[in-house]
Amino acid sequence: MASPYKTSGLRRAWGALRNSLRGLRAAWRTESALRQEGLLAALLVPLGLWLGDDGTQRALLVASVLLVPIVELLNTSLECAIDRISLEHNDLSGQAKDLGSAAVLLTLLLCAATWALVLLPRWL
Repeated sequence: MASPYKTSGLRRAWGALRNSLRGLRAAWRTESALRQEGLLAALLVPLGLWLGDDGTQRALLVASVLLVPIVELLNTSLECAIDRISLEHNDLSGQAKDLGSAAVLLTLLLCAATWALVLLPRWL
């Protein structure tokens, strides 16, 4: 049986955009890490576009920065789902949250490594 909530065409696209913007607003309001990463992205994206020598370097610099808030949003959604299930301490819930946090950390390290690998050779 088909879901009564499924739509198609422009109606689906408009609804998806509305839901996405609502999610971004909620995350911006409630997640200080996302606000910090957003402000950092506001500085680093233009800098990456300016510092990159060609399209590939610009894409690597910008994509590595934008990947951080994307993974942060996924981590936040994981934490929300876990908290929805139960606020009581549970080892598996804690492990899931730690894994999400580890994904954010690895993405930050990937961003730093990308910037270093693209920019350091010109200064050495």
